[in-house]
Amino acid sequence: MSPVDRAGLRQRVDKALTEFLAGQRARLTGVDDALVPVAEAIEAFVLGGGKRLRPAFAYWGFRGAGGVDSDQVLTALAALEFVQASALIHDDLMDRSDTRRGEPAVHRRFAARHRAAGWGGDPDGFGDAAAILLGDLCLVWSDELLHSAGLDLRAVARARLVFDEMRTEVTVGQYLDVLTQVTGDTSVERASKVARYKSAKYTVERPLLLGAALADATADVRTAYSAYGLPLGEAFQLRDDVLGVFGDPAQTGKPAGDDLREGKRTYLVAAAVEATDDAGRELLLSRLGDPELDEQGVTQLRELISASGALARTEQRIVTLTDAALAALAAVDLDTEARQALVDLAIAATRRAD
Repeated sequence: MSPVDRAGLRQRVDKALTEFLAGQRARLTGVDDALVPVAEAIEAFVLGGGKRLRPAFAYWGFRGAGGVDSDQVLTALAALEFVQASALIHDDLMDRSDTRRGEPAVHRRFAARHRAAGWGGDPDGFGDAAAILLGDLCLVWSDELLHSAGLDLRAVARARLVFDEMRTEVTVGQYLDVLTQVTGDTSVERASKVARYKSAKYTVERPLLLGAALADATADVRTAYSAYGLPLGEAFQLRDDVLGVFGDPAQTGKPAGDDLREGKRTYLVAAAVEATDDAGRELLLSRLGDPELDEQGVTQLRELISASGALARTEQRIVTLTDAALAALAAVDLDTEARQALVDLAIAATRRAD
């Protein structure tokens, strides 16, 4: 059984999200029927996929620290899915991505709606504006769901400190990612910092600490969670980077080589720039960020990255980081079931194909 499915986790998170979104749909349609497509788009995005990894890390972090299971806790942790939705909707817009999970990205969805209706003005501009607003709305709803879950107010206050820190980190990490693309910084150091703040802390460490805060965990548990979460989160992002170049579109839901067209300065790319010869470096940097990069061009860059040793170096770093994370987990006293779930989550997060 997937660690995300233990304790009925996925189904319970989905149930909490479905019930919350039903209430939000009623709220929006009470304002104006023109908001029905907004409700539909967010429902489709939030309920139509997603690994539910962040609520899983938060839940098992909570249980590992001695927290007692309840539906209220699951509802509060489901708020992480709205933070994730906000980040992905905005990320797709900034990257000009056409698809997400095999479906049109939100900005493309609303641009298509504009064209189909024959409205005035620029369809793409309307789609961009809609995506910004829907992403913002998801972030607002993340707050609302956390606070309305029915938890003790002292627990919510403890969790809120982590929740706020996490949302700040992922936002500034996203900015650093955008900045790195336009400045052309291809250093491994910069790529690692972007990965840490854009994804690593927000995917594993902060959800764990959110669960720990709800359980009022001891300092040694919180320290161990950070020592487990930071390297594992970076390994998760490195796997994402590998899939962004070498992944199967049928599994990732994104076009092959999309990260190359978007010009992502990932650890994988930085390692290739560092290791390849002058001709390879010139080819890689000249084609990186080319939106017209075709299948042949993607194949050429893939071969270059592999031949440089960057793919093997990235895979080895994933193993090294995952081992460090598991060692940190082994050094602290945790609930047995939760410890095993966190071990299994580490493996699932770093060996995935989607």
